[in-house]
Amino acid sequence: MKLQGTGPWAATPVTSIPHCRIGLLVLLFLVMATLSQSASSQAIQAAPVANRAPLTAEQVMRNTAQMNRHRVEALHAYEGTGTYRATYDGFLGARKAEMIVNLKYLSPGKIEFVIQSATGSKLIIDRVFKKLLEAEKEESSPKIERRSALTDANYRFTLIGEKNGLSGPAYVLEVEPRRKDKFLYHGRIWVDAGDFAVVRLEAKPSQNLSFWTRRADIVEVYTKVSDFWLPTHNHSVAAIRLGGHAELTIDYKDYEITDASQVSGLEAPQSAPQAATGQALE
Repeated sequence: MKLQGTGPWAATPVTSIPHCRIGLLVLLFLVMATLSQSASSQAIQAAPVANRAPLTAEQVMRNTAQMNRHRVEALHAYEGTGTYRATYDGFLGARKAEMIVNLKYLSPGKIEFVIQSATGSKLIIDRVFKKLLEAEKEESSPKIERRSALTDANYRFTLIGEKNGLSGPAYVLEVEPRRKDKFLYHGRIWVDAGDFAVVRLEAKPSQNLSFWTRRADIVEVYTKVSDFWLPTHNHSVAAIRLGGHAELTIDYKDYEITDASQVSGLEAPQSAPQAATGQALE
């Protein structure tokens, strides 16, 4: 499906929540590269699309952009807890660290982090964790958001199948960047067929992040909290040119929506697929 539309969806950032935008997943490895950076993300095979798919890739992404816009407009404030864990094994030796932070989001785009505890390698804490917090704040700027958004201007989308996930039926789409850019990636996204929200992402950066990094893999999983989809787990791994690896895991919990309005529905509803046969997402 050729996706070179000119409608409003083409320029609308497709992100499930304000504070953890998809472009940030690429920034994770820009930060990990400062240590100098193994890898793997388990690929999930999607069932082939039937000859007459319920929706085209263009329709899925148009609906996702529209619903994302409604969710962003309705989500005014929330709180949560994030646990950051990282391990590094390379020519600098073996290091690991953990940091727990409380986060508060206030629309539009204001994020506050309070570090509750930090243990382990000071190098990782200062050069990875704290820079990640800074990156999360900076990545919400309109300029970076447009550059990294999951839109027709930045990506080509191909609908490759449907899959039953923990949240129900999901569309699986192949995502390919239209240009090489450190903020873009290629991989797959899973879009919830009822809410039209990205619920899972598996990706690799569209270009090599540094001389030291041979390969990088990212997996991001989202969960529904009230009417909103928030990140619950991120697993990012990178292979280092001289051997060794770096691994970063972020787990979110204890979400509380503190201020929100009702989420509007699709302006032109499209039918969702019936529950697909097959295994649930792992």
